Amino acid sequence: MSWVPPAEVWLNALPALLLLGLVLATAGPRLLARARWAEREPVLALWAWQCLVLAALLCCGLALLLTAAAAWPEVRTLLFSGAPRGVEAAYGIPLSRPWAVAAAVLLAVGGARTALALGSEVRSARALRRRRLRELRLRAPELPSGLERVRRTDAGERLVVLESAKPNAWSLPGPATRLVVTTGALHRLSDRELAAVLEHERGHVRARHHWLLQCAEALNSGFPGAGIFRLFREQVGRLVELAADDSAARRHGRLATAVALVELNTAHGPVPQCPGLLDQVPGRVERLLAGEPRLPVARRLRLTAATLAALSAPLALVFAPGLRVLI
Repeated sequence: MSWVPPAEVWLNALPALLLLGLVLATAGPRLLARARWAEREPVLALWAWQCLVLAALLCCGLALLLTAAAAWPEVRTLLFSGAPRGVEAAYGIPLSRPWAVAAAVLLAVGGARTALALGSEVRSARALRRRRLRELRLRAPELPSGLERVRRTDAGERLVVLESAKPNAWSLPGPATRLVVTTGALHRLSDRELAAVLEHERGHVRARHHWLLQCAEALNSGFPGAGIFRLFREQVGRLVELAADDSAARRHGRLATAVALVELNTAHGPVPQCPGLLDQVPGRVERLLAGEPRLPVARRLRLTAATLAALSAPLALVFAPGLRVLI
């Protein structure tokens, strides 16, 4: 194998990272959005989407480190502090390149914008939860022991019954999770159907779907023109409902879950404001009634390996020159 000069190693690594990020951000989302296996394995599909988005963000973050190291000696010294002898020389990162300064500033702006969007979404989610908790306390105040309408379960959650003719149910995640169901839902649902609805909401809470939805919303709002984040938000909103449906169906049956979904006929996820959620109900009911089996274990393993390969590719590109010196 021919020896590559250190400077050329760095010049090859940076475009490779940016090119990989571009491929992951364009071709990857389209392939995942069209994948038919996602409906049979929504949890695996959620994992694949998270790995894809994280890999694209990793490409940008690692490219920022390389360009910042080329732009400012202080960053380079900090980056390679404690590294074994010969590792820094293996990268051959040049200094004081004007284009490196421009690229580093551009990537840093993107990183700051991502952080600001995530922070804004977290603050909005907390404000929304506080407002909904206040509304919940007004409609269903917590009464003294023995008279309270709120039942504590073994998992630390609270089951709240609201007086409303409209059949509805939803969850309010947090330190003390609330599972809310209206009297209209109690009148329309059988015991098994009600149990399926509550298990659906518990599935959302256990898997922390609200965190995933907040991240997807933040990335989409921070970069409204990026197709990868738009598709990520759309697909996550759909897949978390399918995953929660499967969680309910495993314990209470597909038929009971489908009937409960039809009876409620409303979006009752952790974020009911998700666009298009109500339009997904017919497809979710058909999917439950069809009862397609899960993918074979071998195929699930191959898909998992592919997602892990996509996630590890940016790290392999960046660490390859240093590892070549150490080996």
